[in-house]
Amino acid sequence: MIMLLQIVDLLLSVIMWIIVVQAILSWLVAFNVVNTHNDFVRQLLDGLSRVTEPLYRPIRRIMPDFGALDFSPMVVLLIIYILRNIVLPRVALAAMGG
Repeated sequence: MIMLLQIVDLLLSVIMWIIVVQAILSWLVAFNVVNTHNDFVRQLLDGLSRVTEPLYRPIRRIMPDFGALDFSPMVVLLIIYILRNIVLPRVALAAMGG
């Protein structure tokens, strides 16, 4: 059971870093530091979007529209933080019999 929780924690950590990289890359594109005409940048943005969009979509349906501001990545990061630091340790403690 502990091994399964460690795998879930690792996957949550990877998703968290994917969201952070996507946010930084989108800022670099927005400020014209990185050009989207570059094939590598365009493919990287598309790949990151394909991974994160299923996570953002349910949150975007619930949250009000803030125009150009998208708070869904921050909400997903908050959920991941809660899962990694509150839920998983309690599940692990219960699994160990404590």
